[in-house]
Amino acid sequence: MRLKIMPLKKSFSVHRVPLILFLCQLMSALEVPLDQLENLVQPPTITRQSPKDYIIDPRENIEIQCEAKGKPPPSFSWTRNGTHFDIDKDPLVKMLPNSGTLVISITIEGKAETYEGVYQCTARNERGAAISNNIIIRPSRSPLWTKEKLEQITILKGQSLVLPCRPPLGLPPPIIFWMDNSFQRLPQSERVSQGLNGDLYFSNVLPEDTREDYVCYARFNHTQTIQQKQPISVKVHSMDELNDTITANLSDSEFYGAKSYIERPPKLLSPEGRTSHKEELRENVLSLECIAEGLPTPSITWTKEDGELPINRTSYTNFRKTLNINLVSEADSGKYKCTARNPLGFVEHTISVTVKAAPYWITAPKNLVLSPGEDGTLICRANGNPKPKISWLTNGVPIEMAPDDPSRKIDGDTILFSDVQESSSAVYQCNASNEYGYLLANAFVNVLAEPPRILTDANLHYQVITDRPAMLDCAFFGSPIPTFKWFKGTKGSVLQENTYIFHDNGTLEIPVAQKDSAGTYTCVVRNKLGMAKNDVHLEIKDPTRIIKHPEYKVVQRGGKVSFECKVKHDPTLIATLTWLKDNGELPNDGRFSIDNDHLVIMNISDEDDATYTCVANTSLDIVSASAVLRVVDRPNPPFDLELTSLLERSVQLSWIPGDENNSPITDFIIEYEDSLHEPGIWHHHSDVPGTQTTAELKLSPYVKYSFRVIAVNSIGRSLPSEVSEYYMTKAAEPEENPTAVEGIGSEPDNLVITWQPLKGFDSNGPGLQYKVSWRQKDGDDEWTSVVVANVSKYIVSGTPTFVPYLVKVQALNDVGFAPEPVIIIGHSGEDLPMVAPSNVHVNVVNSTLAEVHWEPVPPKSIRGHLKGYRIYYWKVKNSSKRNKRHVEKKILTFNGNKTHGMLPGLEPFSHYMLNVRVVNGKGEGPASVDRVFNTPEGVPSAPLFLKIVNPTLDSLTLEWDPPSHPNGILTAYTLKFQPINSTHELGPLVDIKIPANMTSLILRNLSYNTRYKFYFYAQTSAGSGSQITEEAVTTVDEAMASRQVDIATQGWFIGLMCAVALLILILLIVCFIRRNKGGKYPVKEKEDAHADPEIQPMKEDDGTFGEYRSLESDAEDHKPSKKGSRTPSDRTVKKEDSDDSLVDYGEGVNGQFNEDGSFIGQYSGKKEKEPAEGNESSEAPSPVNAMNSFV
Repeated sequence: MRLKIMPLKKSFSVHRVPLILFLCQLMSALEVPLDQLENLVQPPTITRQSPKDYIIDPRENIEIQCEAKGKPPPSFSWTRNGTHFDIDKDPLVKMLPNSGTLVISITIEGKAETYEGVYQCTARNERGAAISNNIIIRPSRSPLWTKEKLEQITILKGQSLVLPCRPPLGLPPPIIFWMDNSFQRLPQSERVSQGLNGDLYFSNVLPEDTREDYVCYARFNHTQTIQQKQPISVKVHSMDELNDTITANLSDSEFYGAKSYIERPPKLLSPEGRTSHKEELRENVLSLECIAEGLPTPSITWTKEDGELPINRTSYTNFRKTLNINLVSEADSGKYKCTARNPLGFVEHTISVTVKAAPYWITAPKNLVLSPGEDGTLICRANGNPKPKISWLTNGVPIEMAPDDPSRKIDGDTILFSDVQESSSAVYQCNASNEYGYLLANAFVNVLAEPPRILTDANLHYQVITDRPAMLDCAFFGSPIPTFKWFKGTKGSVLQENTYIFHDNGTLEIPVAQKDSAGTYTCVVRNKLGMAKNDVHLEIKDPTRIIKHPEYKVVQRGGKVSFECKVKHDPTLIATLTWLKDNGELPNDGRFSIDNDHLVIMNISDEDDATYTCVANTSLDIVSASAVLRVVDRPNPPFDLELTSLLERSVQLSWIPGDENNSPITDFIIEYEDSLHEPGIWHHHSDVPGTQTTAELKLSPYVKYSFRVIAVNSIGRSLPSEVSEYYMTKAAEPEENPTAVEGIGSEPDNLVITWQPLKGFDSNGPGLQYKVSWRQKDGDDEWTSVVVANVSKYIVSGTPTFVPYLVKVQALNDVGFAPEPVIIIGHSGEDLPMVAPSNVHVNVVNSTLAEVHWEPVPPKSIRGHLKGYRIYYWKVKNSSKRNKRHVEKKILTFNGNKTHGMLPGLEPFSHYMLNVRVVNGKGEGPASVDRVFNTPEGVPSAPLFLKIVNPTLDSLTLEWDPPSHPNGILTAYTLKFQPINSTHELGPLVDIKIPANMTSLILRNLSYNTRYKFYFYAQTSAGSGSQITEEAVTTVDEAMASRQVDIATQGWFIGLMCAVALLILILLIVCFIRRNKGGKYPVKEKEDAHADPEIQPMKEDDGTFGEYRSLESDAEDHKPSKKGSRTPSDRTVKKEDSDDSLVDYGEGVNGQFNEDGSFIGQYSGKKEKEPAEGNESSEAPSPVNAMNSFV
């Protein structure tokens, strides 16, 4: 079974099988598939022949082609110049085997001219004869230029000039071009151009046209030779050059032309006159030319009278001097006007165009395959200008001279056949000719009787992608022409044209194949001689799709990029994924790697900037997706910096931008270096937009400038450009004065004047100095000035204390002074204030806040800038404490000219002292008289601690320490408490007042085993202080502990315990005997060895004592029992202690038996438990339950 893959996006017709496999059902014509069917006869058909006008290279052998097919294979013969050409008589001529092609060997001997002539080939078999075109053989010719002596052409500037070429006549005509002796093409322009005839036209000459080597070359392509004309020398003179020499050496007639150099309107050089005529053949290129002279140089425009120039077929060459119209037809005939125009006028020329036509086919005759008794028609229709003549031949003989055939009737360009028989088979030639050429066509009439035959292979398998057209072949042959039908499935009905397309050659087309189109299709062909059928099979496949397209990427040079291309395809097909770069293969470079559906490019360079395409293809379809990789980087540095327009205070800087590396330049940064003042340091000058390549730069005097430019794009900055040339500006007086001028005294008798000195860049010239001037603000003194250099400070001595001064500092250099400086106000040095604030008094606001008032000091006594007032205050302690610790003074400063202030954060119930001082820039003045004030009582702090000790059944003892800061005289303590139940709910609150001199208290008549919460705080006359909280629990009920002791001393219980002890003893003895060991086995120790399983009386989880409960107390709430006495230190149970020890076991000591039955209760001291919350109880384990568990 053959697998046949259907092509995509095109019909299956002629692209699927050779042309001869198809039904040609035009005018009842049928092509005989000779290579498919044996034992069929067919007249000859010419399949290949040489061109009608065959120009040969005389240096090579001559090959005249003539190939034909037919059955039986045809034989060949030739005529030359209308007579039989006997090739056997010429040893240089041979015919190729199984072919009519002639080879004439002239490379060794013989001449091409000997074989010039008109050749015609005839192919003949028993069914007829076909003939070729008349083939005219001519050898190519490249004759030399005739020798001629050329004089130098001397011409005045501005005149027109034509340099003739006049190449020799060659075959075919040569290609003309002008060059110099160095084989360099001469430059052409609107002023200088080459005409269609090969001449070189100058609309007006210029001095630069002077040269001695204007050379016309003729290239003959057939012989690959170039012929050269003698060089032409041209000398162009201007009128000024000739004024001194014309009369002495030359006459006016010796000049080309004899017109002076003046501007003039256009005049046509080619063609001449106002009208001309042009004739061209149909489908050739119509070329019309107008060349004009004039000064200034004229321009050429083209129009067509009574019509428009065909836009799609019109072009201009030779600087619009030549109009070209491709594929001309009779409709292009008409009048074309060229207009030459310059500012002085215009000239027009009309070219009348007539389009003639060699014969061309309207309907060429087609081969006919007819069955006996059928009718047919041969049609030969041609057109041309003039109208071609139609003539018929049969088997190469004019039909008038051929034997009569009763089935044939000639009607001008048509031959009618009726009731043909096998003898009617022949080859007919139609010749259509006029004065411009001829057409010759062969068409045979082949009379056959053949049953249908299907030529397409049987059981072909087609695979088609969903939603694509499917073309199922059914090439057939038969005579008469068979009819065909298509069926689907073994029992399918005839397919109809409303869904399918049926082609004349038998092909079934499914325009849009779907999944349900799959299956087996049957083609059935019939004629009156029989029937044939064939099955083909169609499979429908899912299309290949790219579900993840590669995406546009912008990556910096040197980076890494990854393109992803995910493909989904039919699972029964094999898909391959290929990556392309700009539709070509990926470079053979290790930087490119393909990993599954990813293309990865490492270390990206500029050459990687391209379009990358992933191509996914199967045997049936191909899809692709592309993405652009844009490689970007910082710009390359600008270059070719140039300084122009050099002025005293400005310069123009221009540069050429470097490569922007695919990221547009947004800005240029211009920097400068002042090599005179700060060599090696670059400063920012200005920024300009990225579209600008020049900048007008403002300059400062006395600076030695050099510049560099930095380009900026979205990636970053370029490296700096090369440094420009240096440019030194002239010196000038300073334009600026020092800044930050101040006048501040450092001592009471001086004035220190400081300033920020100018930078060297701002000095504007050599010899930079400063003129420092000062005088008292409120006096009538003149300005005192000094000139200093290389300093930024000057000290004026002997000044009065804190007096305002007017100060100014002016820059100057060797050229002159800066503008008048700004005057600032300064002060001479300060001294300490002389007077203390007066009338100080204190108002106590509350226990922690006081307000202080004072009278301000006189301004003159401050002797400086008033900074504010400062309050010193401190707490006065008793004499014993004062001796022990230095008194800590606190300070509060109030800025400005304040007369009162608040003292926060004072301690209540305290004795304070304070004084006030005035402050200036130099320091503090003398202190005022100390003032005493007392703060009232405040609320105390919380007691230092509260603890509960000695809890009993119904009482708790509370102990505390007084507050660390009573802030007054304690008047009492307040205690509040309330019980807390098991759900953490609070009970009623009890409030108790306690005298201030107490530090402990016993609370009685409390509930046993109950948690209480206490709130405790102290009080003064100012109120209650912060509280402290605590919780405590009373102890367990003693009655329950007594009942437990009573149960433990009952006789039955003692007896039970004795029995248990006896049983344990017996088990121990048995254990020792079985282990052959003697000695005592201490009850208090754990066994080291594992007990025998047979004597283990209980499981491990049964070894603990159960809860012990008194019978009498079962109905009562369970409460924790009292703490029992501690066990002896030797961890043994004494006989006299046995009554109490069982109760002790219930206090959380786990008495249990080991795996071998030994008692291992821990007899250590019991840990005190936290009081139980709520009604939960912790009952003692019951020894009775433990015993029951053991038994």
